[in-house]
Amino acid sequence: MQAIRPTGVENLLGEEELIVSKTDLKGRITYANDVFIRMAKYSWKELMGAPHSLIRHPDMPRAVFKLLWDTLQSKQEIFAYVVNLAKDGSHYWVFAHVTPTFDERGNIVGYHSNRRKPDPAQIERIKPIYKTLCAEEARHANAKDGMHASFEAMVGLLKQQGVGYDEFVLSL
Repeated sequence: MQAIRPTGVENLLGEEELIVSKTDLKGRITYANDVFIRMAKYSWKELMGAPHSLIRHPDMPRAVFKLLWDTLQSKQEIFAYVVNLAKDGSHYWVFAHVTPTFDERGNIVGYHSNRRKPDPAQIERIKPIYKTLCAEEARHANAKDGMHASFEAMVGLLKQQGVGYDEFVLSL
C-alpha cells in the first residue's frame, strides 16, 4: 500500500455532525457511520476490517495513541484531540471520545468512538504541543523509543502544569 501524503487541505465537520466507529480488540474497524466514510474518503468496503490507524496523520503524536490504548485497556474512557488523514491526503480535526465496549462479564470486546468538530481555538492550543511531541519522536531512530520519549515528555508537561491528562484535555 502506498503511503498517503498530506496535502494541507483541511475538511471541517459540520457543527452537528458526529463521526462514529467501532473496532475489535486489535483496532480493526467493524463499523463506520456515513459521516466517517465521507470524511475519511474511503468506501465502506475499504474501511471494514482495516486498522483504524489507516487514517493516522503523521502530525499526530504516537504518544497520544499510547495514552489512548493504555487508558482503554484499563477499562477507562478517554477524550483526545486528533488530526486524521483522509484517503486523498486532506485532513480533519476531531474531538474524540473513545470507550471500551464490554460483554456481560465485564470483559472488553471492542472499542467505540464518537468524534465531533472541535473548537478551532482548542486546536490552535494543541497544535504546538503535538508538534513538540512529534519532534521528540523524530529524534529517535527507533519508533518505539521515540514514542516512549514523547510519552515521557507529555507526562512531564502535565506535571509541570500540575494537572492530569483528563483535566488538561478538557481545559483547552
